[in-house]
Amino acid sequence: MKKGNSIMPGKSLTPQEMEYKKIISSRLNELLLKSGKKKSDITRQTGLPASTLTGYFGGKRLPSEESVVKLASFFNVSEDYIDPRLDPNIALNSHRDPKEDDLKTADLADDDTIFTFEGKPIPEQDLEYMKRLLRGGRK
Repeated sequence: MKKGNSIMPGKSLTPQEMEYKKIISSRLNELLLKSGKKKSDITRQTGLPASTLTGYFGGKRLPSEESVVKLASFFNVSEDYIDPRLDPNIALNSHRDPKEDDLKTADLADDDTIFTFEGKPIPEQDLEYMKRLLRGGRK
């Protein structure tokens, strides 16, 4: 996550980002309750505006990394405890499915590629049949 990277108003969020908002909100509320402090204390000590904190605590906004650092310092916890996007060991942190990196594509029209099925090359006449099926029966 880049410094200062927060979600812009009006931008539709991914399901993953929606989940992050819930997690961050829950953790911030838990920390506030355990600390016995008030949001006004956070504003005073971190410089984060009260309206911004309301968005974070209410699960309406995702904090920037800079804000997470300030909040973690205030509550004396690690940044990744507040925001799982900063935890390199959490699967939620990946914006891509790791299996996608292993996928390979090939075009049936590519004559330089040997296509296989169950470890055996697909005969040329079967490839032609597959191409016709994909074209909707056209040659």
